[in-house]
Amino acid sequence: MMQISESNNQRHSLFSAMNRFIGAVNNMDQIVMVPSLLRDVPLEYEEKGEVNNAVVLTGGNGAASYLTDRDMYSYYVLLKSIRNDIEWGVFQQGDDKKKEKLSTAVDKCRLDPEEEDENLQKEFHFHLSGLHTVLSKLTRKANTLTNRYKQEIGIGSWGQ
Repeated sequence: MMQISESNNQRHSLFSAMNRFIGAVNNMDQIVMVPSLLRDVPLEYEEKGEVNNAVVLTGGNGAASYLTDRDMYSYYVLLKSIRNDIEWGVFQQGDDKKKEKLSTAVDKCRLDPEEEDENLQKEFHFHLSGLHTVLSKLTRKANTLTNRYKQEIGIGSWGQ
């Protein structure tokens, strides 16, 4: 398979970050043949005296997933769920949330048009940067999970 080298700008694009994440999760999915072996296995080896901070992600189904003290199986399910949300879209759970967002958007439209455009651009860049950061972290988690699975079943040197 031929890979096209990414320029520096392309490498930092949201599209490239999504493709890297989806590729990492697809690779994880191909390597992990028996997901039940991931149960009760911590994702990372614990460092002496190090305390992990809790991170909360909300998947498309609205359930919050806490990423502290989770086993590899929980990460596996979470990563696959997020991949599906990216590929197929997020199921919207009700018109009440849409109505609230619409009324908030209408209130924001009452701002000066130039000020609104500037706010929209800042808001877009803020969310774009955050999404890129989260996708990068999730990609690393998928790669870590894949490598740990290979270590656990004794095929740590495969594919390297």
